[in-house]
Amino acid sequence: MNAWLRCAANPQIISVPRSPEALVSPREIVRSGLCIGCGACAAGEPRATMRWDRYGQLKPDGPAHWYRRRDPAFSAICPFAPAAIDEDAIAAERFGAAPGSDALIGRFEQAYVGHVAEEAFRADGSSGGMVNWVASELLRTGRIDAVAHVAPVADPQRDGRFFAYRLSRSLDELRRGAKSRYYPIELSEVLRAIRSAPGRYAVVGVPCFIKAVHLLRKHDPILRERITHTLGLFCGHMKSARFVESFAWQLGTEIERVQAVEYRIKDAGRPANWYRAHLTLAGGETRAEDWWHLVDGDWGAGSFQNSACNMCDDVVAETADIALGDAWVEPYSSDGRGTNVVIVRSPELLQMVEAAVSAGRLALEAVGADFIIQTQAAGLRHRREGLAYRLTWRRRGVTPRKRVAPSAAGLPLRRRLVYRTRAAVSRWSHRMFALARMLAAPGLYVGWARAALAVYQGLTYSRGKLGGWIDRLERGRASDDGSR
Repeated sequence: MNAWLRCAANPQIISVPRSPEALVSPREIVRSGLCIGCGACAAGEPRATMRWDRYGQLKPDGPAHWYRRRDPAFSAICPFAPAAIDEDAIAAERFGAAPGSDALIGRFEQAYVGHVAEEAFRADGSSGGMVNWVASELLRTGRIDAVAHVAPVADPQRDGRFFAYRLSRSLDELRRGAKSRYYPIELSEVLRAIRSAPGRYAVVGVPCFIKAVHLLRKHDPILRERITHTLGLFCGHMKSARFVESFAWQLGTEIERVQAVEYRIKDAGRPANWYRAHLTLAGGETRAEDWWHLVDGDWGAGSFQNSACNMCDDVVAETADIALGDAWVEPYSSDGRGTNVVIVRSPELLQMVEAAVSAGRLALEAVGADFIIQTQAAGLRHRREGLAYRLTWRRRGVTPRKRVAPSAAGLPLRRRLVYRTRAAVSRWSHRMFALARMLAAPGLYVGWARAALAVYQGLTYSRGKLGGWIDRLERGRASDDGSR
């Protein structure tokens, strides 16, 4: 019996859902579109693994009795299971004494905007270099023995993936894993490694992964002892592996030739939000293109988004000891060197950050919750206002339990259409790419995606002929309403 089930048998150690209606199985979560592919469930079942589905997403696979059984332990550790405790409860337990609290960004000690001032963290890393700096500082000062983070694999064609979690025990190993990765990854293997080797570990991950880690820590005494720090990454949504494959198609090559991927080439002479994708091919040849020239390069359209992301309400990793993202407001978004926003929730890490600021190692300025919210306005709107609307839609399977109540009240028609279009682009991008892949016809997907993008941008940004027509229609409706 694994550690979670041993704990589940003892109500003094673990509280698990007792209502049969609250229990779910891995199969039900997957079939309901609520599996993010984190691998938390597979980590505790020796015969389970994470496999690619036909859409390039990672899903659990294992013995039928495990995969189909409605299980108290699984229902307590899956981040999208209705019975699992939510982010508010986890944060209240971990950061109950924090002086700051906000409904959109959670509990916190202090928030900042800025960048790393020392060495090459800013130039070599994502945004202002803070994610890699925090992980490195924890390692350098002996607070931890290793960091679980996402890094490129040595041979993607052999491994069948471009990125995976790994444990880094040196600063050099850690720095080689810097930069952003918009690619499916999972935690099962690295969690097994942590469970098998005593030590103190930090885990870096997106909000739902960090939530899963804390749910596991609550129910697994070994992980509770060994995972001592969590670093959260602000998140828009999880992409499928087809995202980079689409890049390859549009850059005139095949995914089988791609040896390395960079999603955001940093250029101090260009605004930080002008993303540029870069592929390294076999033989050393390279291909690159700005995202806005790619049919799926508009992040807001939701191409290749995991369906579970439509049911997520945490943008800023509310359960992590420290959470970090991009400062998407001026003047920071125009600074190609990159700038972070930082939410420190742990008193220990606040002391570490404050000491580095005082020593001139970090160039950070304290800000309030309103500033953080402004930098993440689009993502928060989609995860709160948009989620409330999506919860009113009919859906099959498991009904998620969220911190947002279902509501469409006061939502203008055009805004509803934007959310409907995003959901359609997300769903159909997977299907159209799968069809184009099966027929070996990249143009089929690219043509569909170009048309879908035109509809989305017409609705959202009033672009093109469609956008002009929608604007005129809206003005006409407003005029009619005003004359009544």
